Amino acid sequence: MSDEIKSHVNDLMVKIPGGEIILRDDRIKRRWLVKIKPFLLAMYPVTQDLYFTITQRSPSYFKGDQNPVESVSWNDAVSFCNLLSQREGLKECYSISSDGETVICDWEANGYRLPTEAEWEYACRAGASEVRYGELDKISWYNENSGDKTHEVGKKEPNAWGLYDMLGNVWEWCFDVYDESVYGSYRVFRGGGWSDSARGCLASNRRRSHPTFGIEDLGFRIARSI
Repeated sequence: MSDEIKSHVNDLMVKIPGGEIILRDDRIKRRWLVKIKPFLLAMYPVTQDLYFTITQRSPSYFKGDQNPVESVSWNDAVSFCNLLSQREGLKECYSISSDGETVICDWEANGYRLPTEAEWEYACRAGASEVRYGELDKISWYNENSGDKTHEVGKKEPNAWGLYDMLGNVWEWCFDVYDESVYGSYRVFRGGGWSDSARGCLASNRRRSHPTFGIEDLGFRIARSI
């Protein structure tokens, strides 16, 4: 990886302070407390330009170098994280079995990874209790203002911690399994997308999909442990 690209990626990472958050799953009426260690999170979702630079692939349905990459599976996202870590000479976070069905995360590794859903929601709220960090039209691309497509990242207002597009534009894969006893290997994604109504763009919303599926309103954002 060139020094220019490495510097660009490093400049994208925002330090998120430690704390705690209560997650909830209204489907099963469950609430649980998660303690969050300080970590780094990218201020934007991964763009098509960065994704192509690392993988030499252009999977997105909507084209635009600075638009978020989408139509990527959870497996694609963790593979990207490992490739980016390799390019920067960092320790890979993910050990992936030969059949791709088992993925183990080394949380102490210094490479890139997906955020947990607790980290994601905690960072989205940015210290506030509200389910949105601002007026929806000012912070988000959703079905009433997106024109049925993704948009260049960073063009709406950020939250208090300097994170853009946490709600709307594309949903974002998280590391967690959704509910293994009911849905098997399905993984969590968060945040709402360009095709969602206002009620879909909430910090607390939890959705799920199979780790091999790619969807045109689903991308991801990278994190690092500190």
